Amino acid sequence: MKTAPPPLPVARTQGCKIILEDGRELIDGIASWWSACHGYNHPHIIEAMQKQLALMPHVMFGGLVHEPALTLAKRLSAIAPPGLSRVFFADSGSVAVEIALKIALQYWRNLGKTQKDRFVCFTHGYHGDTLGAMSVSDPEKSLHKAFRNSVIKQYVLDIPTDEYGFAEFDALLAGVCGNIAGLIIEPLVQGAGGMKFHSADVLGEIHRIAKKHNILFIADEIATGFYRTGERFACNEAGISPDILCVGKALTGGAITLGATLATEEIFAAFCDDNPDFAFMHGPTYMANPLACSAANASLDLFETEPRSAQVQQIEKQLQAELEPCRALPDIVDVRVKGAIGVVQLEPAKMQKDALRQKFIDRSVWLRPLGDIVYIMPAFTISADELTKLTRSVVEVLKE
Repeated sequence: MKTAPPPLPVARTQGCKIILEDGRELIDGIASWWSACHGYNHPHIIEAMQKQLALMPHVMFGGLVHEPALTLAKRLSAIAPPGLSRVFFADSGSVAVEIALKIALQYWRNLGKTQKDRFVCFTHGYHGDTLGAMSVSDPEKSLHKAFRNSVIKQYVLDIPTDEYGFAEFDALLAGVCGNIAGLIIEPLVQGAGGMKFHSADVLGEIHRIAKKHNILFIADEIATGFYRTGERFACNEAGISPDILCVGKALTGGAITLGATLATEEIFAAFCDDNPDFAFMHGPTYMANPLACSAANASLDLFETEPRSAQVQQIEKQLQAELEPCRALPDIVDVRVKGAIGVVQLEPAKMQKDALRQKFIDRSVWLRPLGDIVYIMPAFTISADELTKLTRSVVEVLKE
C-alpha cells in the first residue's frame, strides 16, 4: 500500500477494453487474470445471468439442489478428460484446490492408509493463496515467502526434463510414495510462478511415474483449462486423465466467481459409505451458486458454438510472429508462446514493474508485468488489430 501506484478507477468494460472513469480506454492484455476468455460483457452470458437473477440468485447447496448445477456438472463431466464423472462445486479456484487436496488426503484415510498425508509439487508452481494451496506452491518463488515456515512442508521438486531427471524423480517417488497422497501440477504452463512451460511428453512421463507409485495425480487447470494452451484442457495434449481436476477462471467467462473439482468414480466410491465419518465434509456457503452456474453454462455454450479453438490457434501464430523482435533486444532472457499465452522474460535486475506498467498505460494497453516477465494472455475474442497494439507496445516499451 505504501509503494504501489494507485489503482486506476474503472467505469465499465466492453469486449477487450477497460474504460476508465476519466474516459481513457485500455486494451486488456491479460483478460482480468486470464478469466475473461470470451471478452467482457458477452451478451449470451449476461442474458443467462439476468434470467437466473430473476428466478433465484442463490440457494444453499446443503440438502437442496437446482437445475443449473445439475446441468453444469453433467456438461463438465462430458468434456473433461475421460473418467472424471464426479463434480464438487466451489466458489473460487483456490478453494477448488483446497478441495482437491482434502479429497486426496481423505481418500487414503478412508482406505486405511493414514500415513499418506503429504504432496509432491513443483518449483515455480502456484496453486492459490489459501493455506493448503500455499503449501503446494513454490515456497520461495510464488509470492508466499512470508508463510514458508507456517504451512505444511511438502515435497517441492524441479520438473524433470531429461532421462537423468526422470530417473531421479522416479527414484525419489519410490522412496517416499508410502507417505504421498497426491501429486499436483499445472499442466504444460505454470502460471503465476513465472509462465514456465514444459512439454506434453514431460507431463505424460510425470503422470506415468506418479501412477506407477500409486500416487493420485491432481491437475490444476484453473489457468490452463478451456483452450488457453490450445487444447480444451492441457492434459488432453499429453493424452492423460488425472484422478482429480481443478477448474475455474474461464469456467464462467470471467463474469462471476466459480470453481469446481472433478474426480473419478473410484475416488467417489471411497466416500460413499454407511459410516458418516467417510463423508466428505466441505461446504462453501456459495458452492454451486445458481447465478454462477448459469454463467458457466452460458460460457460452455460459447465454447461449443463460437470458434474458440481456431481463435487460440490464430492468437498463437500472431504472438509468435509479433513478439519475435524482442529476442534481439538487450537483457531479454527468453521469448516463448503457447496457445494464447505470450511471454517475454527479462533479466531480473532489469525488471521495473511499476515503470513498465505505466508505460503500457500511456500506450492505452493494460499489461501487468509479473516477476521477471512481461506477458500477454488476452481474451480469445481479441481482434488482430487489438492484439497487434499489445505486441507492438511490448516491443516498443522494452526497446526503450
